[in-house]
Amino acid sequence: MNLENEIRAYALRNSIEYGTTSADKILPKLFQHGLEKKEIGKIMPEIVKIVKSINALSDKHKHEEFERYKKYLIEKTEKEHRLSELPNISKKMVFRLAPYPSGAIHIGNAKTYLLNALYAEKYNAKILFMMDDTIGSEEKQVMPESYTLIPAAFDWLNVKYEKPILCKSDRLDIYYKYALELIKKDKAYICFCAQEKLRDNRANGKDCECRSASVEENIENWDKMFDAKPGACILRLKTSMQHPNPAFRDRVLFRISDREHPKVGKKFRVWPTLEMTWAIDDHLLGITHILRGNDLMIETDMEKYIWDIFGWKHPETMHAGLIKIEGIEGAKLSKSKAQKEVKSGAFTGWDDPRTWSIQSLKRRGFRPDAIRDFIKEIGLNKQDITVPIDALYAINRKLIDPESMRFSFVESPVELDVKEALEINEVEVQIHPDKPAHKRIVPISPGKLFISKKDFDSLKGQEIRLLHLYNIKLGKTATKLKGKSVANEKAKAIFTSEENKPIHKINWVSNPVKTRILMVDGTWVEGFAEEAISTLNPGDVIQFERNFFCRFDKLNGDVYEFWFTHR
Repeated sequence: MNLENEIRAYALRNSIEYGTTSADKILPKLFQHGLEKKEIGKIMPEIVKIVKSINALSDKHKHEEFERYKKYLIEKTEKEHRLSELPNISKKMVFRLAPYPSGAIHIGNAKTYLLNALYAEKYNAKILFMMDDTIGSEEKQVMPESYTLIPAAFDWLNVKYEKPILCKSDRLDIYYKYALELIKKDKAYICFCAQEKLRDNRANGKDCECRSASVEENIENWDKMFDAKPGACILRLKTSMQHPNPAFRDRVLFRISDREHPKVGKKFRVWPTLEMTWAIDDHLLGITHILRGNDLMIETDMEKYIWDIFGWKHPETMHAGLIKIEGIEGAKLSKSKAQKEVKSGAFTGWDDPRTWSIQSLKRRGFRPDAIRDFIKEIGLNKQDITVPIDALYAINRKLIDPESMRFSFVESPVELDVKEALEINEVEVQIHPDKPAHKRIVPISPGKLFISKKDFDSLKGQEIRLLHLYNIKLGKTATKLKGKSVANEKAKAIFTSEENKPIHKINWVSNPVKTRILMVDGTWVEGFAEEAISTLNPGDVIQFERNFFCRFDKLNGDVYEFWFTHR
């Protein structure tokens, strides 16, 4: 495809707005112009080439070029994203949240919960909060901190659920009652088969001898199950061992486990599967609408099967496609993986940015409305879809940008020795590009200017402008500094003029304070920021000009620590 004009349009706009641009910021914009994923490899070199040429332009030339190319932009119209209508709307609708407490919820699985919450708001319905805290597997255990983490995430996201929070672990006697009812109806039986035999029978559609036991025998065996060893037997639902879907053949309802539960200890040994608990609770609690992922289709079929056994009315059950979030720096959205890394100490905690938990997004400086709007835009998608993380970043950027003051930061600082420099003790700068009347004073210590090593290495020997200050010509070499020097290297430069010429503009810092930013991959970016950041309060979100948005977290000794938000 020939998208040269479109590439130039977006690159110019982005470069004007942020001082510079990059190919990864332009590529997502081209999909709305018809670019297909299979064409990325062919068009990427062209994007890189155009971006490089535009970054080299002066501000004046960028604006002039943009006037020529802006007609090629596709501007998304601002509109209210409306959720599609659900069937069987009434004044007594009840939804549910049913998270499994194996850790903090993350941006991926928050989608289903938020959809339920958003629809409950839409219809002024009730939404119940039930912790799906059955015993779980060895690989996916209930984590004690989940009982705090998950409600805290829902509260921060402004989910208005009914109180008190319900827990499956408090309702086992109810599930036992209905298990016995299923046995009495000859719809469930105790199976003593080894796991390998059970698997083979399922695959071959073969009934085991346990299936033919009488109701009386199964009632007796059910009682004995509570004293049996783990793995000795299970309670299975009688579907059909010839069902077309082998996974649906006589599924498990209860298992034995001696693992200690973080909430009820070892009070119970016989634990229900989630689908057993859902079938009972969705009826008893009066759930009218169930929104869940496409990955739970068979669980829905199981619920319907059990509802029909008892002659219960079916709630409306709708399945949404799963979402894959693209561009999250290689992180895999998985509570099980995060649980393992948190337990081992590889992650600093459940708010580690690599978990992509709601807690981590909050600590990075996201707004709850950004996440809600992100999910609302996706809606009740029927098919699995891939959504770029840039879509969430764009929504959050609109919310935080107007309030984010601008400051200067330089990574891996290089100290400048500027010859023939003007004696300037301070400079006046805007606090925000959209607020020209609001300015602040940046003090300058004579002979103490620092720029980033990245800028020096890419621009050495060239004339550049120190943003908001004056123009200099950088030397071609830098000297390593030893001892107690505050910078890593030192380089010479020569003052050239005050004129705001069409040349590269870079950040600088004088009177520096040590600063570091925790990035999404768990690494720290270290350098200097201007001393004005000392006025910030923990939780303030700012933008380091020409870099990124970040949230001030805390002062750690003499180092100001921030968390990366997004670019």
